[in-house]
Amino acid sequence: MDNLISRFESLGLAPVKAKEAAGNKKLAPALDSLISATGQTTFDKPTGMLLYTLATTVTKEKTPHANYIAKAIATGRIASVEQLSAATKFCAKSDPVANEQVFDEACGVGVVVGDEEIAAGVRSVIDSIKDSLLAERYRGQGKALGMVKKAPELRWADSGKVKSEFDAQILALLGPKDERDDPAAAKRASAASKASTAPVKAPEPKKWEPASLESMLSDGDISRLHKPGENPQIRPGLVEEHLCATKGRVITRFPPEPNGYLHIGHAKAINVNFGYARTHGGTCNLRYDDTNPEAEEQEYVDSILDTVRWLGFEPDKILYSSDYFQELYELAVKLIENGLGYICHCTKEEMNKSRGGEERGPRVACKHRDRPISESLAEFQKMKEGRYAPQAAILRMKMDLEDGNPQMWDPIAYRIIFSTHHRTGDTWCIYPTYDFAHCLCDSIENITHSLCTTEFILARQAYYWLCDAVDVYKPVQWEYGRLSVTNTILSKRKLLKIRDMGFINSLDDPRLYTLPALRRRGVPPQAINAFVRELGVTTATTTINVVRLENHIRDCLNEIAPRVMAVVNPIKVVLENLPEDYFEEIELPFKPRDPSFGTHKVPFTRVLYIDASDFREIDSPDYFRLAPNKSVGLQNVPCPIVCTEVRKNADGSIAELVCRYQNVGKQSKPKTYIQWIADCPKAGSPVRLNEVRIYDPLFRHPDPCDKATVPDGYISDINEDSLKIAKGALVETGLWDVIKRYAATDAGKEELSKHNVENIRVQFMRIGYFALDKDTVLSLADIENNNTGSANLVINRIVTLKEDSKKDA
Repeated sequence: MDNLISRFESLGLAPVKAKEAAGNKKLAPALDSLISATGQTTFDKPTGMLLYTLATTVTKEKTPHANYIAKAIATGRIASVEQLSAATKFCAKSDPVANEQVFDEACGVGVVVGDEEIAAGVRSVIDSIKDSLLAERYRGQGKALGMVKKAPELRWADSGKVKSEFDAQILALLGPKDERDDPAAAKRASAASKASTAPVKAPEPKKWEPASLESMLSDGDISRLHKPGENPQIRPGLVEEHLCATKGRVITRFPPEPNGYLHIGHAKAINVNFGYARTHGGTCNLRYDDTNPEAEEQEYVDSILDTVRWLGFEPDKILYSSDYFQELYELAVKLIENGLGYICHCTKEEMNKSRGGEERGPRVACKHRDRPISESLAEFQKMKEGRYAPQAAILRMKMDLEDGNPQMWDPIAYRIIFSTHHRTGDTWCIYPTYDFAHCLCDSIENITHSLCTTEFILARQAYYWLCDAVDVYKPVQWEYGRLSVTNTILSKRKLLKIRDMGFINSLDDPRLYTLPALRRRGVPPQAINAFVRELGVTTATTTINVVRLENHIRDCLNEIAPRVMAVVNPIKVVLENLPEDYFEEIELPFKPRDPSFGTHKVPFTRVLYIDASDFREIDSPDYFRLAPNKSVGLQNVPCPIVCTEVRKNADGSIAELVCRYQNVGKQSKPKTYIQWIADCPKAGSPVRLNEVRIYDPLFRHPDPCDKATVPDGYISDINEDSLKIAKGALVETGLWDVIKRYAATDAGKEELSKHNVENIRVQFMRIGYFALDKDTVLSLADIENNNTGSANLVINRIVTLKEDSKKDA
């Protein structure tokens, strides 16, 4: 292990990345073999990174001449990602040794694109779309950059120089960004100019848009994928049939298994699959991989579609693997008839041993592998008729036991499951595995680009083998790195375990990073899309610090969340020099310095509440809020207050503070201002919250499953103080105005009818961003009447106002 880490560091990999690569059972041998093929022991960083990139994508079928490519990288013939991509494509079809000159031409070996040529090439593309760029301005930047990168004369140019030149020419054409490139800013400026002469109308809900899908997909290998019909087939007629069915359009699919909620990693998959189709004028299907009736539930089927739509995508078709059970069965029969499938009666232990076992010994063929075709067909019919018990018989694919790829060691195609399927009932008792169904469903749907995560790299060889084995159209599979975030786990099995142990109540607990959990917490979907798109699409598997996601959430909420005052731990304040029936209305902005949010009015009376954090009995020079004999300002109130007396209960706790409202004489400007809530029943103030739920990370360490830092396992890493519940918190009446505004919109009415309230988000000033939880009980009558008597308001903290300095960086 240490030797591998040292070898990988010689490529220029950081120690952490080198260690990660050395521990990857798929990547490590491939990368080690490529290093050996070069005959070198040291590399400059660009060369090392190209070798690493090659190792992450190398497979026996796609890159049969990987060692040749590695030597070409080491000698400088292949010097860019673009050339590497061309080299792997060439080697998939031709022998580079026998056609070295053709290889060099196909891969741009020795081609140097100078700065002047780069400038001319970029200018040519920009000139060709100048009118649309002037109309769309920076909104059309992503599409323009994609066209530049596909320009033939720039194919072998340095991508960094191309991007710099593109940025410079765009700036020269359009000038710096201004309000035309930020519609929200233009609306704010317009509203500000009219504020003095026109009454402020109730604003529409604010919007905040993430980066475009084009910006996510316009760089890297995904921007250079094949066009529909370019992937080679076992016979030419399959391409013609495919193009006839698709009309040359891009068709992708998002294929989740309905056995749990989608999580943050799926947000990337949704953006990639739906986004790739959208940016290429194509379509994307939602296809449920429902081939295991024991694990699948209608609840998850419904949740998945709801989540996809919540993120802003609409499937072209909603399909199920179960739609094709009869076709898949017939293809399984065809596989057996072609001599490439057989019925096996081995136990799990026997099968594992024949594959080399834990000791990784020699592989041997199953004793049933060479049984007659007629016998396997008869046995498969018995399986279909339910005449075998589960695990007593399976259909296996006869691939290649000598191949170095474990995915080729005769995987299972069909197994027996006596369980009622959520769609087909008890029609079937045999069900296809993912390995069998996935590629064939892709083929049946004429998927042009089968986009999946890198753990399926080894499965690609078997994917292609099976399509060829039953003579059907073969989509191209392309893999990208999966996404995880720190301080959480995404495994469905582990999440179910911590739920069953009582650490959480449900799989949409707001401390989790399932998408329904994030939605329930109040996280806006556009913030999740922004986070995913910022990361781009590469082949690297990434675990991103959760702080980056939280920053996108803050950026979004800062733009869309109205501000209201709240006190989580209230202390009563009596203004002794005001009459008992004193009443004044104070006008407050929903967002200071942004008139487009509008204003609202709150009562100001003799009795107020402030937060306990805003008062100290023992003052200090560095404390600027309220203390005995000390004055402080109240938000948006003309005059400050000064504390004259602290009254206590029998147990020593504070009963109330007696203060004077300093509305007589000239007062100095307070050093700080605090929040307050008036006690005014006739105005519905205060709004009383049943619960305020403060969420912190569920796990203490960035990687709860890392044995080095968490030797006792992820259960031991659970933070038992990750949820704090505050009772008795108070909010000003502006909260009802926010709720009413939302309920008045068409979208709001529809969501409230479903009891979805997480879109009602506010900033509690100086505290954080909050949203209503689904445990809230809220009727339209409550909303109309500001009725906090029957309403049961439960509020979740979405995120703090600033990054928590205590978190791991």
